[in-house]
Amino acid sequence: MVDNSPLPPEQLGPRLAEIYAVLGPLYRKVAQLVEHESPRGGLSIGVRAVLERLEMAGTAETVPQIARTLELSRQFVQRMVNDALAQGYVALKPNPAHRRSSLVALTDTGLAAINALQRREHETMGRVGGDLTDSDLRTTLRVLRHMLDAVPDPGTEDPH
Repeated sequence: MVDNSPLPPEQLGPRLAEIYAVLGPLYRKVAQLVEHESPRGGLSIGVRAVLERLEMAGTAETVPQIARTLELSRQFVQRMVNDALAQGYVALKPNPAHRRSSLVALTDTGLAAINALQRREHETMGRVGGDLTDSDLRTTLRVLRHMLDAVPDPGTEDPH
């Protein structure tokens, strides 16, 4: 019989650590797959994050906006935008709200690249197997979101 009662902290911590231990290698494998199978062989995981963010937003954003949303440094996002710009995946547009902070817009080439990558990734992930149900995936996402919310940002106080 499965016990569905909440785990006490001394049991919850080690079990969540098991999940975290699997996420690192999984993330690295997916990142390597993305970089290996990307069009023109140059879509790094960082450029991919920027392209996906712009695609999800459906509009151009500034580097600081992208950085805040992705919880990455502005400097890193700027480097990724520069890489994406060099590959023709994004274009810079004037920002009427701020002269010195251009808007980063996804180009048709960038949209095609991110959509192709997502299709390949979805095909690959669709072969995972394991008889996973929608309920399994909802539970997994709920757990991961709780973990994300509970971990403080570096340099901030522990919220608990």
